[in-house]
Amino acid sequence: MKFKMAPNSLFAVLLRSPWWISMLIVAAFVTAAFALLPEQYRVLGAMGAVPFAVVGLVALWQQLRRPSARRSEEILGAVGTMNWPEFSALLEEGFTQQGYRVERMQGVADFALTREGATTLVAARRWKAARHGEEALQALRDAAQTRGASNCLYVALGDLSAQAQAFAKRHQIQLMQGPALALLLKNAKLSGPIS
Repeated sequence: MKFKMAPNSLFAVLLRSPWWISMLIVAAFVTAAFALLPEQYRVLGAMGAVPFAVVGLVALWQQLRRPSARRSEEILGAVGTMNWPEFSALLEEGFTQQGYRVERMQGVADFALTREGATTLVAARRWKAARHGEEALQALRDAAQTRGASNCLYVALGDLSAQAQAFAKRHQIQLMQGPALALLLKNAKLSGPIS
């Protein structure tokens, strides 16, 4: 069984925040321990900062891996002008680099990703649509249930309607938009003026 952190837990929020916030908490924790505790308990009290230090280091590592804002903007701009064969090839390459076995599909789902015995169905063909509705997510979820896939991933450059967002949250459909898509494609060789 995989451990899954609650999305609004303190550590989950800190992982999404700048890394230095966790380190400020570490500094405050250690300072308070040395200022308020008797001498024999100071080190033990300061050790309570270790989980925050670990979270800060993980957040730093994740943030260093992300493409810069400029690079993200270039990637998303280029992706918005691509045709499906170009975009799907980039997605396949990105998923493969993340360690997935990628199978192309026809129909509602465009890819089946397999890693560590778990399968994720990916719908990405409508990535350029300006607005995405609940119907596409419902169809993806139904396809995942039919195939026995454990996860669903929906790729979109545009916005999702409020109903679609609520549906995705209710059925735990992962959404890959903006920053997450740029992260997946950060090593992609894009044509044109992009470095």
